[in-house]
Amino acid sequence: METVQELIPLAKEMMAQKPNGKMMKLYVLGSVLAFVGVMIGLVETVCSPFCANRRLQEDEAAMAAVQAARLQESRRREALLEKSKQQEALGGRSLSHRQHAS
Repeated sequence: METVQELIPLAKEMMAQKPNGKMMKLYVLGSVLAFVGVMIGLVETVCSPFCANRRLQEDEAAMAAVQAARLQESRRREALLEKSKQQEALGGRSLSHRQHAS
């Protein structure tokens, strides 16, 4: 149904056929669900610019958090690598001294 003007002839035709109570309940339920769908669509259309902007900000914040975590992880790895190099340099000498002493 493209327009509301088609709704009136449809209602007249339905009443002429004398539908039973279950069928009327089904028609009413379908109409209510269609109306709710239209309302949800209107609300979404009105609110979408605000929601899209908020999503972009959330995405940017998430990307910044991921980059910060990666940077922190790389710094931690570099520190561990530096520490292990220092320990190897110091540990290698002390082991050689111990081997000669025993």
